[in-house]
Amino acid sequence: MAEPIAELRDVHVHFPVQRGLFWRREVGRVRAVDGVSLRIARGEVLGLVGESGSGKSTIGRALLRLGPLTSGQVCFDGQDISHASRRALMPVRRRMQVAFQDPDASLNPRLRVGESVAEPLRVHTKLTSAAIDVKVCSLLEQVGLAPELRHRHPHEFSGGQRQRIGLARALATDPELLVLDEPISALDVSIQAQMMNLLSDLRRERGLSYLFIAHDLGAVAHLCDTVAVMYFGRVVESGPASTVLDRPRHPYTRALLDSVPLADPTEARRRGLRVLGGEVPSPLAPPTGCAFHPRCRFAGPGCRRAVPPLRRMDNRSKVACDLAEWLRLET
Repeated sequence: MAEPIAELRDVHVHFPVQRGLFWRREVGRVRAVDGVSLRIARGEVLGLVGESGSGKSTIGRALLRLGPLTSGQVCFDGQDISHASRRALMPVRRRMQVAFQDPDASLNPRLRVGESVAEPLRVHTKLTSAAIDVKVCSLLEQVGLAPELRHRHPHEFSGGQRQRIGLARALATDPELLVLDEPISALDVSIQAQMMNLLSDLRRERGLSYLFIAHDLGAVAHLCDTVAVMYFGRVVESGPASTVLDRPRHPYTRALLDSVPLADPTEARRRGLRVLGGEVPSPLAPPTGCAFHPRCRFAGPGCRRAVPPLRRMDNRSKVACDLAEWLRLET
């Protein structure tokens, strides 16, 4: 198998919960990520899906080394960067960048957008001011914005335009890998389609790899080559996008697909309303065994005893469900 551009190996990220006003003591741990392994091939788009709180954004931050790992390994282009210092990470971070979900929070309101896009170039390159200005104009054109808009401030742009500005800044250092954390969730439907087309074009023109974190399964099906489904800090199903989304083997994946509204009212009436019962367990009191068993209509006694490992199936996908061998979920 070819060497991936990025890889996570049995990554755990736990956050301590402390109490006490003067003498702080640890009373528990939130297992935001609990043993996740992922591979992103060169030129591939890996979609990471799941409910809010499942650990998707924490995975993105772990891959970018924006926070400490509890255990596990993060590798980029064959180099272990799990415990690399800030100085050692500098050349690596030039090659992998992030576009955040909320451009309002990631763009400095005091800076003109041209200055925000130029900032990575000033940090990571030795270009002259004139060369940086030329590069900024080119980047804005690539994401569909007029170069003269670089003199404006973020509040003068729409949400879709600000998202494009954030994408231009992420592309400034010519990265090989982009982490896209919910890049279209806050946009109108028509703007979402424009952003999806832009991401597809940039991937083809630049040979980029993406970690695409999203709720929108339609966007994932359109853009992604492979998909990993997360629940309660673990990957419960992964594989080629067509396999996972068309023939799901895990009950949670099926529940996510059932939550997608249907455009055809006749088909929607035929299918009926399918609601996933129960609630997401408390991260401070996780259930024993499979974390999904309190909400799963197929759960048996064995599901409550042990956490099912992620097993490879005959259709190139992997499923963390003891019932997956005989379970056939209707599509």
